[in-house]
Amino acid sequence: MTFSILLQAAGGSQAMIYQVVMWVGIIGVFYFFMIRPQQKKQKDLKNLLNAIKKGDQVVTIGGIHARVYNVEETLITLELDKGVKLTVDKAAIARTIAE
Repeated sequence: MTFSILLQAAGGSQAMIYQVVMWVGIIGVFYFFMIRPQQKKQKDLKNLLNAIKKGDQVVTIGGIHARVYNVEETLITLELDKGVKLTVDKAAIARTIAE
C-alpha cells in the first residue's frame, strides 16, 4: 500500500516538472518572437533619431517628407519648401530617405 502511494507521488512530481518545463518554453517563445524583436526595433529607432543631422531627408509619422533644417535636443525643424519650415518633436520622425 505505501509503495503505490510513493509511485503516485513520484508521478505527480514528474507531471509538475513537465508543466514547469512547458511554461518555461512558452515564456521563451514569447521572449524570442515578441519581446526581443520589439526591443531591437526600439533600439534601432533611437539610433536613427540620434544620427539625424542637418540636410537629411526624413519622413514623419504623419507621412510628411521634408529636409532637416535644424536639430535640437528634442525638436527638429524641417524645411518643407523654400521658406516653409515646420518644427516637430524628434520622436515624430519615422525614417530617413536615402539620397
